[in-house]
Amino acid sequence: MSSQDSIYPSSLQSLPGHTIRRLHQIATGIFHQEVQASGLTPVQYSALQTVHDYPGIDQRTLARMIALDASTTAGVVDRLEARELLTRSASPDDRRVRLLCLTTEGETLLQQTLPAMWRVQELILAPLSVEQQKTFMQMLQLLVTENNDLSRAPMESATLGKIPRNTRN
Repeated sequence: MSSQDSIYPSSLQSLPGHTIRRLHQIATGIFHQEVQASGLTPVQYSALQTVHDYPGIDQRTLARMIALDASTTAGVVDRLEARELLTRSASPDDRRVRLLCLTTEGETLLQQTLPAMWRVQELILAPLSVEQQKTFMQMLQLLVTENNDLSRAPMESATLGKIPRNTRN
């Protein structure tokens, strides 16, 4: 074995990127299993929940808050609007800006989906003890926060500022 070979991990499963991708696949699979009756995707759920939390949010701000590019967000909003789960209306201040609000059907579907969404979270974390779950979530949030600026679509917090990087000593 050459010295170059020793810098490479012994298996694909030892790579954090691969393991995170696998966890994402598993989380998405659990989501679809538990939430399939709603017909929502994880991204559509995120959009509905954010519009619920911030009624009248504009489409660009929604994109930043759920960490998607503008064109992907437009497609998500198109599909949700076609299902009559939300409405888009022009801003009175700027006709180019589209403001989003949930319809009654969107609110109802979101509320009906919440118990399944909580089951999804529980199933994802079920192999861990309660203490491990807390530690895992703290580390996961640290990784996301510290690496946010490296994303193609950095997430912004509810205060509409970039998520601050942790300042460790």
